[in-house]
Amino acid sequence: MTQHSVVLDCYTVEPSGLGVPPYLSTYVRAAWSALRRARPEAPVRYLTIDDVRWCLAGGKPAVEPPVSDPLTYSATVNREDAIRLLRDAEEVVVVAGDKVPSVHLHAVNGSLEEIARALACVRGRRYLLGPLATYAVDAPAEYAGLFDAVHTHTVTSRDLVLGSRTAAAYEQLRQDRDSFTGLVEQMAWRPIAELELYRGCTRRAFCDFCNEPAKAPLVAFREVEDVLEEAAQLYAAGVRNFRLGQQTCFFSYMRRDEEAIRRLLAGIREHCPELEVLHIDNADPLAVAAPVGRRIAALVAEYCTEGNCAPMGIESFDPVVIERNHLTCTPEVLLRAVEHVNEAGAERGPGGLPKLLPGLNLIYGLPGETHATHIANLTWLGRILYAGLLCHRTNLRQARAFPGTPLAEQTPHEPLPSAEHFAFWKEDIDHGWDRPMKERVYPTGLRVPGLHAYFVGRNGTWWRRLGSYSIQIVEENTVAAVGTAGDLTVTGHAPRMIFGKRYVTAV
Repeated sequence: MTQHSVVLDCYTVEPSGLGVPPYLSTYVRAAWSALRRARPEAPVRYLTIDDVRWCLAGGKPAVEPPVSDPLTYSATVNREDAIRLLRDAEEVVVVAGDKVPSVHLHAVNGSLEEIARALACVRGRRYLLGPLATYAVDAPAEYAGLFDAVHTHTVTSRDLVLGSRTAAAYEQLRQDRDSFTGLVEQMAWRPIAELELYRGCTRRAFCDFCNEPAKAPLVAFREVEDVLEEAAQLYAAGVRNFRLGQQTCFFSYMRRDEEAIRRLLAGIREHCPELEVLHIDNADPLAVAAPVGRRIAALVAEYCTEGNCAPMGIESFDPVVIERNHLTCTPEVLLRAVEHVNEAGAERGPGGLPKLLPGLNLIYGLPGETHATHIANLTWLGRILYAGLLCHRTNLRQARAFPGTPLAEQTPHEPLPSAEHFAFWKEDIDHGWDRPMKERVYPTGLRVPGLHAYFVGRNGTWWRRLGSYSIQIVEENTVAAVGTAGDLTVTGHAPRMIFGKRYVTAV
């Protein structure tokens, strides 16, 4: 019998895309397609690091049921056989790596130690794909002996055994790709497929902390037909949830070509008529604030499903930090972009959620930061709040110097204020901005239908819809089986979440 291949998903997180279940990353699909094309006669098995943890722990969760275990939550249908599948595989492609810090309620990304432990039983060839590969290239001694080849951005059937340091042409990836049916069937969850539209950044000047120029110094767009073909293949495999992510700015697709974006969104609707979620990710406020940005936002509100989010990276409202790090977007431009998205998408859809709202990304720990940086952030967030505008979510993080970025090449100086004060500053924004905004977007008494229970914590059951940065509703002091469908009424608010109780719809 022909030996099988394995894709071991240890999860990826980037500013431009998510690869933590239920998100089905572009990396996993590229590895799947490359292995199938390289050896068409050999089956490809999909495993997660959660499968490996389950087996190594002897099938015992780290927490007592009914509480959900984030270490083994995203196990596949192959869970019980994970170690044997790794041991007997002809080749194993490990997908792994964070470019930004990330914490997830229901998932823990595979660490280097866990990956090494999983690979200890592998007798076949071992390849690495994803952001972790950039660290392996930057510090080869730390990864010596673990992998036979590393791929930093993509993998294809042509370069599988050789390794690669640059992204493959979209046409080559398209040639490898045929069907995802076998892949989706091995998942024990309903996936959201990330669809990449292009590589690189369309800004003239790049932000010093951004890894995208290191990934692709020149912008390369995918043709609309290529994206639609992949969406149709995923739909045929049973995928009903899509996110147009894995690029720096949805609004800048084809250089802000309004008609190309219309063809893309309308085409996905045509090829995937019974889709449940169509969302976007990442929006450059410079593009959104332009006149064409207002029109593109209207297209997103028209063709996409409700609860959608356009996350925009202002990163800092401090003019000193903006100039020092080549951030280019000013607070005034950001405010105009927020207004454009509100004009287009603040109206609520049939499920009770706004059609499209902005999200804000803020980074502390960038060069030039002082205590005045936090004051500037609070001041401008207050202006947005008092203007009556809506915001879906705010992502607050500390800067990480990813290899190959200008930030990583700078000589470290004295610790910046956020090194000591980040937790306090985050609390200021959580309670002075995020909670009041949650109360505005999700008022007490709002009915939110179509939710499902996805995690049981010690404080209750967490509910959500699938989607891009979907709102999480906690039903306190209750236990509902994961996957249970329910409709909830909002009863309270906290930073980054809301509380609710189930209601019964009259028949």
